[in-house]
Amino acid sequence: MTHILLTGGAGYIGSHTALALLRAGYPVISFDNYSNSSTSALERVTQLAAGNITTLSGDIRDEAALREVFRQHKISAVVHFAGLKAVGESTEMPLHYYDNNVAGTVTLCRVMREFNVKKLVFSSSATVYGDAKTVPIAESAPRSATNPYGQSKLMIELILEDLVKAEPDWGITLLRYFNPVGADSSGQIGEDPNGIPNNLMPFIAQVAVGQRPKLSVFGDDYPTHDGTGVRDYIHVSDLAAGHLKALQYLETHQGIEAINLGTGTGYSVLDMVKTFSAINQVAVPYQIAPRRPGDIASCYAKPDKALSLLGWQAEKTLDDMVRDSWRWQSQNPNGYSS
Repeated sequence: MTHILLTGGAGYIGSHTALALLRAGYPVISFDNYSNSSTSALERVTQLAAGNITTLSGDIRDEAALREVFRQHKISAVVHFAGLKAVGESTEMPLHYYDNNVAGTVTLCRVMREFNVKKLVFSSSATVYGDAKTVPIAESAPRSATNPYGQSKLMIELILEDLVKAEPDWGITLLRYFNPVGADSSGQIGEDPNGIPNNLMPFIAQVAVGQRPKLSVFGDDYPTHDGTGVRDYIHVSDLAAGHLKALQYLETHQGIEAINLGTGTGYSVLDMVKTFSAINQVAVPYQIAPRRPGDIASCYAKPDKALSLLGWQAEKTLDDMVRDSWRWQSQNPNGYSS
């Protein structure tokens, strides 16, 4: 039996994708070093899907350990989530980010080639568009990066493009995520960040559950409908479904394609706060704070290519996103350690 290997499979997006793949009948192997994830996530995925995941502990930079995974298991494709992802931390520890994200991906591809596994779904990011000049953002928009995290994702895209030029029998999709939020509707798996959340939704949820006193809204003088930054928030279950569609696409296609995964709709920070509070009937105190350096006014996707190429489009609404986020947070106030 062939397996789908998920690097970083115990993480936020990895665990939701593992659930989607198991429910679609794919055997799954997770390879994770648990630096920002929990074994509990995959235990809960197994219960939800009534199916087993092969869970392996290891680091993608460890070539010998990766080689052993491929030697012991028949793998047909890889979904590559493993990577560090905190923008602020990346500016303080750039070498750590380039080593983990870029060098780790090169090691992974080298081992994949050795075992003739040439189908790869890569977890990229809308950060590769930098400060986009126009919205909505199409895949053809110029690429740039404003921090080492974004730069690492862009470097990996360029490396994978060069790989396909040299070896055209590879099939690779670069999935450019916009802003993943939400949780599985069961409330059993969700986003469990280490320390202070880097993203808006888990911060809102932690304020709502009483873990933090209030939310800081960075800037209310942007050229948007309410002055706060606008982003394309996408439900993590929709994102997981996009990975399933990308894998199915690679079963019959070679070459490389960059594909946006977003809703095509932008919501402001205050839209998110007010909808979360209204739908869940819970207070979310906030204060306006100065703009953060590097933040942009508006960023949302042009998602047409995902529909035409993969037959995928986001189905969950903003109400779904905030409801599922609160279900997860309220049932698991301290994340997986609750």
